[in-house]
Amino acid sequence: QVQVVESGGGSVQAGGSLRLSCSVSGSVLRVNSLTWHRQAPGNQREPVAAIHSDGFANYEDSVKGRLTISKESGRNTYYLQIHNAKPEDTGVYYCDATVLTAYQFEHDYWGQGTQVTVSS
Repeated sequence: QVQVVESGGGSVQAGGSLRLSCSVSGSVLRVNSLTWHRQAPGNQREPVAAIHSDGFANYEDSVKGRLTISKESGRNTYYLQIHNAKPEDTGVYYCDATVLTAYQFEHDYWGQGTQVTVSS
């Protein structure tokens, strides 16, 4: 089994910063990619940033320059740093890990989400 757990959400004022964490554990041979998704109130869930096993990262256009995705060296712990937060960053942030399991299967695993609220 694989567990994906997000943490670090909370409330921040516009212009502030916040760091979200995502831990991937269990029968993990390799995390092939890790994507952060955001679901704003009344909207569909959408990807905002992703990082791949080779370290390449890509971002949704509206968050480029303000969100930074990273991986802790030697651990399956990932971060999403939000800089210069805006009210439109408000939503539930989910971690989606594409994992090659110890049984040689690739599968997507999702966390339970963490709430971010940015006040103006």
